[in-house]
Amino acid sequence: MSNVVSSQVKLHAKWGGVVPNLAAREHLKNIIPVIKESLEEAKIAPKDIDLISVANGPGLIPALLIGVNAAKTLSYVWKKPLIGVHHIEGHIYANFVGKNRKSPPKADQPLAEKIKFPILCLVVSGGHTQLVIMKNHLDYKIIGETLDDAAGEAFDKVARILNLGYPGGPSVAAYANKIKNQKSPPKADQPLAEKIKIKEEKILNTKYKILDTTFPRPMINSNNFNFSFSGLKTAVLYETKKHPKLLKNKHYVAEVCHEFQQSVCDVLISKTIKAAKKYNPKTIMLAGGVSANLELRFQLGKAIKITLPGVDYRTPEMKYCVDNGAMIAAAGFYRWEKNKNKKTLSNNWKNLSADANLKLK
Repeated sequence: MSNVVSSQVKLHAKWGGVVPNLAAREHLKNIIPVIKESLEEAKIAPKDIDLISVANGPGLIPALLIGVNAAKTLSYVWKKPLIGVHHIEGHIYANFVGKNRKSPPKADQPLAEKIKFPILCLVVSGGHTQLVIMKNHLDYKIIGETLDDAAGEAFDKVARILNLGYPGGPSVAAYANKIKNQKSPPKADQPLAEKIKIKEEKILNTKYKILDTTFPRPMINSNNFNFSFSGLKTAVLYETKKHPKLLKNKHYVAEVCHEFQQSVCDVLISKTIKAAKKYNPKTIMLAGGVSANLELRFQLGKAIKITLPGVDYRTPEMKYCVDNGAMIAAAGFYRWEKNKNKKTLSNNWKNLSADANLKLK
């Protein structure tokens, strides 16, 4: 009904990343105005609310404490039940919000009824890169995750190497898109992993020879579904150290961004397709802040269409890719529906705590 976001991106950009205590102070300053604005936009009063849900982890503890304590206070004052939501769970449930559908459901049919289980979800954010199997709502099995840097973190670090500022994802993607990319689709009987090895790709306006041999595709052929992006980030660093003067050349920076982004996409897509062939999901979802990357959205969708016909593909609306309250509300709704002892949630204002290392379960 409303989804008000107060962004701190410009504030943190001059520091090259999020400063925890500065983030907490901004949360404290903005959280009540955001709540008031969201109620006004939805045209409802506190008495109309059934449940409060809040992201209580994982993340930066100073910022989490502001959100959790605000939610606990509202739960007590408004006498409403309270549910804690895992941040990544919220990103997954962004796929259950809005107009994310191939064809409109019937008037009485919610979007969620159009999404079929089991679901394979590729979660790609600044702090997480995971492959998660869901046999039903809130039933998670992590089958693969990053062993070091998350993909979003790698984007930020590469942007810093290239002096592109913060946040890194949008700026790297914008430069990458300056290079015309013509990927030829694999044949129907050709595995995606084989396609990536062959690399039937032509970069039409390359000048500095930043090609597929320049940067690695870490763990792309490993016998598991884990990821690693630290070495890829280091490869970018070594490449730029060989040509420090070229960092002022926008075309060179664009070529580095293009090949770095393609390396990330190749690994993410290959692992997802490999996992799908083992677990046979009916739906594949993309989630997390990096799900806003247009090249990843497009290439993953194309790979699914070619190699996994009949499997549904879902991506969140762009406005629900970045951190937002609607995704936490959506996850909170399903947790409320599944909870068999709802009376205990009425006293959660006493018990709920922020957890910087909260596990998805």
